Amino acid sequence: MPELAIPPNARTMILNMGPQHPSTHGVLRLVLELDGETVVRATPDIGYLHTGIEKSCENMTFHQAITLTDRIDYLCPLTNNLCYVLAVEKLLGLEVPPRAQWIRVLLNELSRIASHLVWLGTHAIDIGAMTVFLYCFREREQVLNIFEAASGQRMMTSYFRVGGLALEPPRDIFPRIENFLKSFPDRLQEYEALLTRNRIWIGRTRGVGILSAEDALDLGVSGPTLRASGIDWDLRRDNPYSSYEKFSFRVPVSTDGDVYARYLLRMDEMRESLKIIRQALDGLPEGPIQAHAPGVVMPEREKMKTQMEALIYHFKIVTEGFRVPPGEVYQAVESPRGEMGYYVVSDGTARPYRVKVRSPSFANLQALPKLAEGRLLSDLVACIGTIDIVLGEIDR
Repeated sequence: MPELAIPPNARTMILNMGPQHPSTHGVLRLVLELDGETVVRATPDIGYLHTGIEKSCENMTFHQAITLTDRIDYLCPLTNNLCYVLAVEKLLGLEVPPRAQWIRVLLNELSRIASHLVWLGTHAIDIGAMTVFLYCFREREQVLNIFEAASGQRMMTSYFRVGGLALEPPRDIFPRIENFLKSFPDRLQEYEALLTRNRIWIGRTRGVGILSAEDALDLGVSGPTLRASGIDWDLRRDNPYSSYEKFSFRVPVSTDGDVYARYLLRMDEMRESLKIIRQALDGLPEGPIQAHAPGVVMPEREKMKTQMEALIYHFKIVTEGFRVPPGEVYQAVESPRGEMGYYVVSDGTARPYRVKVRSPSFANLQALPKLAEGRLLSDLVACIGTIDIVLGEIDR
């Protein structure tokens, strides 16, 4: 824990900010050294939200552990589902049907929009723009309703499974997505009309929290925080997974590296996500949503009612799990915050030997001292909000 003692005859003051939830996007504590209102040093102190999720995975079957991945980054649980099941599928050598891959892409891009809406709404209210917060959560509600229609859950969906999807999406989900695609571009313009040329917003964000490309690379940041500093890197394009190579989209990049640049970049990202969703809807393949892997993939419910073998497979998967060949694998995906990676080790049993999560928020939080030091105390909340951290993902 950072030292709070004030050295004798010091001109600076040590201030404890947090641990608190409002305005710090999770239970975060900052130890600040201030010279008047100028931040001389900012030291993050984490661990207040530790859940032990990584260790808990070792006591669950590979199938059961999916429910834990939802809770790591609770603003994009489907992204965590996807990263974990892709890692296990690599160990098993499973080929997921095209329809399941495309639905995974579609729902992940909806997750990206939903996550960015929470970021934009909370970031705006931190800086004093309350109306944007209300508007963003209005649109996020539409996305959560789509998730609920597909999985039965608004947030902790556990919808992606090893080998495919839990269920075929209901037919009425696609008209809902169509309606969202039609209405959301106007909503984005509404947000930008309130913020982009607003003199107060520009004054609070432009030239604040600058992160150079060199510092961004040295600190290991990723996602919008990295791309806003001029580094053109996106795993969906540069190391594609789940058929992302079949989709056409632009990766927004900026060289300004400040809070305002990261705001504009995330707004552009939401527009690109809309393009991907449109392509996924228009080109959605027909076919199964699960790989043919008896003993690993849950059998269809209708078959369980008529086939004894299917009922036995279901019983064994639920009670005992399925064995995964010994080995280790690292799988990374592009979450709304950056590179989300799962390192999964199997010892040949039905339970993971080790699950280690490389979370983007953990690396991105390291950039906070660079963003804040030398700035005024009033800029600190803008610097915290601009890296879009989730403390559940940091502490694990």
